[in-house]
Amino acid sequence: MNKEERYSVALFVSVGHVIKAEKILKKAGIPHKVIPVPRSISSDCGVCVRFLTEDKDRVKAALSELVPINEFREL
Repeated sequence: MNKEERYSVALFVSVGHVIKAEKILKKAGIPHKVIPVPRSISSDCGVCVRFLTEDKDRVKAALSELVPINEFREL
């Protein structure tokens, strides 16, 4: 991770929502990665979507009303 790059994660209630979010973000051209939920963060689902914090508004807009997001957390 580059010192200037800050990451955030989007947490979901199910793996199905993560997969749907991943497809939507890929189609929108928003860089992201599916990762295990960090141990310091609890979630109902074992995986989450990591993205650059600067892209949070884009991620939120792309997923709004299509995939329910539990919460966003900065890493």
